[in-house]
Amino acid sequence: MSKTSVAVIAAVSAGAGAAVTAAMYSLRSSSKVETVAATPITTTSPAISPPKNSLSAPSPPVFAGPATTFPTPATSTAVAVPGADSPVNPSGLFEYGFPGPVADVAARQALISSFDRRLRNPHWVVEHITPASLAIRDGDRKHSQFLEDPAVPEKFRAKLKDYFRSGFDRGHQVPAADAKWNQNAMDETFYLTNMCPQVGEGFNRDYWAHFEDFCRRLTQTYPSVRIVTGPLYLPKRDPTDNKWYVKYEMIGNPPNVAVPTHFYKVIFAEDGKVGGNVALGAFVLPNAPIPNEKPLTDFEVPVEAVEKASGLEFATKLPVQRRKRLCAEASCALVIKDYADKQKAFSKGKR
Repeated sequence: MSKTSVAVIAAVSAGAGAAVTAAMYSLRSSSKVETVAATPITTTSPAISPPKNSLSAPSPPVFAGPATTFPTPATSTAVAVPGADSPVNPSGLFEYGFPGPVADVAARQALISSFDRRLRNPHWVVEHITPASLAIRDGDRKHSQFLEDPAVPEKFRAKLKDYFRSGFDRGHQVPAADAKWNQNAMDETFYLTNMCPQVGEGFNRDYWAHFEDFCRRLTQTYPSVRIVTGPLYLPKRDPTDNKWYVKYEMIGNPPNVAVPTHFYKVIFAEDGKVGGNVALGAFVLPNAPIPNEKPLTDFEVPVEAVEKASGLEFATKLPVQRRKRLCAEASCALVIKDYADKQKAFSKGKR
């Protein structure tokens, strides 16, 4: 079967369910790891080194260096300066401010996040787990609480009241269980900039939780695992007019926070050697109940598919010769655990 076109790939919706998602994103006909592009994720870095005072530190600006000020013809070469004979100068508007878009990037102890002000969800959240980080148990979830992120301007924040009685869980993108090595690190995973509205029963408290456990179990094989997680908003064909539409619920009063149709994880499992191999795996799951018996490989997709659906890039600096396909190198199978009792203790607080 030939590779599914990106237009069709993007068409899968939560309403279509897990089975349709699996069909659209099938990789069974392709053994080749897709050539992909990149977010600033390094494939070789030292052990976890928590930044100082990260809890209260403001988010770094989107633009580095001089570009932290709004670009104008006098300060930025990115803005074209009209010739002497030009009757107009559109860039003169930037004297009053640069419209954006702006992404609030926050570097915290266990994660780095990029927040989407328009949809009040993260663009992506990056984490790094190792056997050593998962072996430490100095953090306890019962001491953590969900928090609005003060690093985001108040008018653009996702707020606790937006989730109240919404019917959706505040779904961690970087799970709290991956940050047990430090209580402060765990607390920081509870910022709403690390959350998206997720279906609870059958997804966040079930299949998604098993998927997070799968990522942790990769550290039994790989000494270093880096993961990018985030939401997607994919189109679905309307049977009434046969046209494609992007449709997602908004929660909050007034409606502020978008409910993603899907979620992705892009996994970089490193062999620990300098210049060594990296096993790449990309997965897209619908924000909907998924039966636990559904194979995880049914949701495996080319990294390129996530890039085209999200507008992001993931591995341009990773040479092709160092790339391996994760599900060809390791068993991409879930271990189903009973999270029901633990989740009941937090289910009321998650909503």
